[in-house]
Amino acid sequence: MPGKLPSDFLWGYATASYQIEGSPTADGRLPSIWDTFSHTPGKIKDGSNGDVATDSYRRWGEDVALITMSGAKAYRFSLSWSRIIPLGGRDDPINPGGIEHYRAFIETLLKHNVKPIVTLYHWDLPQALHDRYGGWLNKEEIVKDYVNYAKTCFRYFGDYVKDWITHNEPWCISVLGYGTGAFAPGHTGNTEHWIVAHNLIIAHAYAVKAYREEFQTSQGGQIGITLDSSWQIPYDDSPENIAAAERGLAFKLGRFADPIYKGHYPSIVKEMIGDRLPNFTEEEIAVVKGSSDFFGLNTYTSQLVQDGGDNEIQGNVKYTFTRPDGTQLGKKAHVPWLQSYPPGFRSLLNHLWETYKLPIYVTENGFPVKNENTLPFDEVIRDTDRIDYFKGYTDALLRAVTEDGVSIKGYFAWSILDNFEWADGYDTRFGVTYVDYATQARSSKLSYDFLKKWFADHIAA
Repeated sequence: MPGKLPSDFLWGYATASYQIEGSPTADGRLPSIWDTFSHTPGKIKDGSNGDVATDSYRRWGEDVALITMSGAKAYRFSLSWSRIIPLGGRDDPINPGGIEHYRAFIETLLKHNVKPIVTLYHWDLPQALHDRYGGWLNKEEIVKDYVNYAKTCFRYFGDYVKDWITHNEPWCISVLGYGTGAFAPGHTGNTEHWIVAHNLIIAHAYAVKAYREEFQTSQGGQIGITLDSSWQIPYDDSPENIAAAERGLAFKLGRFADPIYKGHYPSIVKEMIGDRLPNFTEEEIAVVKGSSDFFGLNTYTSQLVQDGGDNEIQGNVKYTFTRPDGTQLGKKAHVPWLQSYPPGFRSLLNHLWETYKLPIYVTENGFPVKNENTLPFDEVIRDTDRIDYFKGYTDALLRAVTEDGVSIKGYFAWSILDNFEWADGYDTRFGVTYVDYATQARSSKLSYDFLKKWFADHIAA
């Protein structure tokens, strides 16, 4: 049997501001690009938006109670830039109402012995900045405004917050927002998303530089970034498919991780994208390289990878869950991009530790049960497929630590609550707590109890 996780291992849940808060105009908040996008007809699968979500801006006391009773040691959440600086810019006013809200929330978490892990940017850019100069497309302006926003947060919350994440999933921000158009602001094309990705890396790095130079010594915290990736498995042992899996990983993960941890883009990405891939200046790459104190990882699934196809975003590889013998890689989820495959999780953790050599925080991991939104309540609460997923993934995590020697410092399940699942609206449910959106009543599912017991049993005293 594998041993236990170390006594200082952090476990808990993760959420994002636009997915749970609601109250889009409360206390001085102004629109973000996700308010605009979700109110645009045809953009959200069920025609919904985040105006109410789980009403957590008003019901945050209930959320804290759920988190506390779960046994979680930490809670990862994001701040709404539109609440803190509603117009977004470095010369725009700071909003006292937003500051007071988040300070009260953070203080309450700490009173309940729950450590706040704070994400500065989880996709909800102030609409005013998008209108003013194109938002993430304008390097000169957005880097200055983002660093100003980050410093505002460090200044007002850094006495309490010791763990910061700059961006959540820059791949999703850039590719889905500016490549496929599936996410806000809904742009499509094969050039803008490379520019946005590049600017996100630079903004992240300069925010980290500001923290390290002005706040880290006195506040004593750490700061990094969260990248998303699946593990990519060659479809078979042919040289073409082995190379395809490596190339797929470079296009999904390496094009963010390699600049940040190694100081350069992957050569295969530069070769394929050519002059559409912006260059870092000497000053920029000096700031970018080494600009994360840890490796933040969001991961949900693994894929089989074949050479071929014309999807440049993926590196001209094809993804499948169907093995050569016709069987499926794992259990199907409610969304087509996710099947459970714990061995892939363990392989990815090993790969990250061997490649980047920094402690890992798994900042999101979870499973949406198939058709859970339409199942009878009694079946929803007995979420055995989600429990099976967490059984497999927590065991893979434990073995990566105790048998493989991978340094993993934390694990955050997605999510404590069902919530607004971006372009899927409310049809997709990831929560260990069921939310009745008509009444906002919360009911814990069996997976909530499973994770509580599993971590109680597997973290050393």
